[in-house]
Amino acid sequence: MFDWPLLQQNFPLLLGALRTTAEVSAAALFIGFFIGIGVAAMRLSPKPILRRLGGAYIFVFRGIPLLVQLLFIYYFLPRAGLPNMSPMAAAIISLALCCAAYIAEILRGGLLAIPGGQLEAAGLLGLNSRQMLVRIRVPQAVRLTLPGLINEMILLIKASSLVSVVGLADLTRTAQNLAASDYMFVQDYLMLAAFYCLINIPLAYAGGRLEKRLKERGA
Repeated sequence: MFDWPLLQQNFPLLLGALRTTAEVSAAALFIGFFIGIGVAAMRLSPKPILRRLGGAYIFVFRGIPLLVQLLFIYYFLPRAGLPNMSPMAAAIISLALCCAAYIAEILRGGLLAIPGGQLEAAGLLGLNSRQMLVRIRVPQAVRLTLPGLINEMILLIKASSLVSVVGLADLTRTAQNLAASDYMFVQDYLMLAAFYCLINIPLAYAGGRLEKRLKERGA
């Protein structure tokens, strides 16, 4: 069933593609997290216009499939007069904008769960809205929503397989190329699944350990 010499030959290629997938996912998560904080703050703003803008952002980027967003950014924006975008840049921007919508809703739930008395006390101590958001609200919201954020990280890594449509040599694209050349479809795609597990299983385990430690510290 397995061609071990071929597997050993293909392993370094998939290992290099794993690095590309990890870089794209990490960059998109980093950017998307900060965008998500801003969108969540807009959703909870006392100003109706900001709430509507935040809601519109979430509606658009959760309602349109990620694949369509990726193709739009990569193919349409250059036709609109913007500079040509590399596959890597298009992949990071698309994933970041999409995951920001989900992170915003996750964080919004955490922000709403913070007792109002804490914010009142912070206001009495002289903290402004931005300081309360950075020092009080976001850290607690992250702690309260950690399982949801870890789940979104894992979903983002799996969703990164779509970036192969713009020619980026990520894990999925590399496995497709290998399967098309050696016709060992089962072997190549099992290796592909194993490499995704190589990222996601330790991430899920680390997230569970961190959640447990935070609960013990809180108790």
